[in-house]
Amino acid sequence: MIKLIDTFSYTNRLRSVSPMWKSGFAAVLMVLSYLSHPVTQMMIVGWLFVWITLYARIPVKAYSLLIGASCLFYAASLPAIVIEFTSAGPVSPDGMILFTFARWTSYVTEAGIYEAGSLLARIIACLSCLAFVMLTTPMSELFQVMKKWRVPSLVLELMIIMYRFLFVLSDTAQQMYTAQRARGGQTGFYRRLNDTAILIVRLFGKSMHRYQGLSQGLVTRGFADSIQMAPVQAAPLPFRYIWESRIGVILLLLIELWLRWGEML
Repeated sequence: MIKLIDTFSYTNRLRSVSPMWKSGFAAVLMVLSYLSHPVTQMMIVGWLFVWITLYARIPVKAYSLLIGASCLFYAASLPAIVIEFTSAGPVSPDGMILFTFARWTSYVTEAGIYEAGSLLARIIACLSCLAFVMLTTPMSELFQVMKKWRVPSLVLELMIIMYRFLFVLSDTAQQMYTAQRARGGQTGFYRRLNDTAILIVRLFGKSMHRYQGLSQGLVTRGFADSIQMAPVQAAPLPFRYIWESRIGVILLLLIELWLRWGEML
């Protein structure tokens, strides 16, 4: 997945747009997604879907896979949000009983379902903002944006090294998996479990060996305790994107104010 995201970030149609503008635009929508009504959040999701799939030309399948895979963490916590237990007294009037065991009763309420739906809308809206930045902006340019935001140089260097290490780890795991398949491994349930355990045990050692070679390569190339990043040369931002983003944010704010005014009446 990380290689796919990195490929799209360099080949999308919004690649030449200023990374500072894209980050600021996503940050504004992120704040609005976190604080707004579910209706506004769904409108943000639809608007960013247009930006990502139509303007940036990111495949819908890849975008849906990224959002869906992230929502699996929400699905894992869904039972704790929706399902309630009680050991004494009747359940809530709007509750639907799932099962009863001994003195314990499990049930689901309408308030719990509404809360889960509201949380899902907020999660998808915030994930859409993150996906917009991830799929349209290379990581090297995001580091430049962080540098302009006065992020400490030590933190940036650690992030650059960790980002590079992710690719080293992924390549090493893929090579070891291919080697196991070439030797007849990964065939059968129990043998696959055993081969996967061996791969995990040996993966860290081999990755650290490759990473040590990377560190030695930096030293031989004159590494002087600071990693210099190439400057970003962004193309001029089209007026269409400027006005569309401004009008869209203003309309979302007006819709949010109208919804909250209607709740107060």
